Amino acid sequence: MEQVISQMVEDYTRGKTSRRELIRGLAVLCAAATASATLGATTAGAAPAAASTGFKAVAVNHISYQCEDYAKTRDFYADLLGMQPVNDDGTQCYMRFGESVLIPRNIKNRASHTAGIDHIAYTIANWNREAVEAELTRRGLNPRPDTPDSFHVRDINDYDLQICGPGMKL
Repeated sequence: MEQVISQMVEDYTRGKTSRRELIRGLAVLCAAATASATLGATTAGAAPAAASTGFKAVAVNHISYQCEDYAKTRDFYADLLGMQPVNDDGTQCYMRFGESVLIPRNIKNRASHTAGIDHIAYTIANWNREAVEAELTRRGLNPRPDTPDSFHVRDINDYDLQICGPGMKL
């Protein structure tokens, strides 16, 4: 694009195009570049750019599941899927399965007061707190620190997403 702009300015300087044609051409280039960037950012299934500065998810760290009665939910998942309950405090517990955790907890902060997934936390590779915060901020995601090894952001559908380093252990 830089080469096209240079050629347009050179043509204007040599009198080959008018100021109006130069401005119109620059406006068309800007509109095309904006449309291309917007389309690339929102097209479902589009391959990420080669120079992506995004993260590499390596695991589901945990799923926060708010429900009416965490004990019934605990017993259901332990019985059906063999999840192991640990750290039961009477309002929530951690249900370990593989390297992941399901956290059934009594409803407290959900506006609808209905059961549902509160948030999902993903562990990413190469955790660097400052770099992660900078990248989330650069993307306009307004990271909210949660622990020394995690940030909460809102995803594109306004869903609570937690980004974690490998030190985030439950």
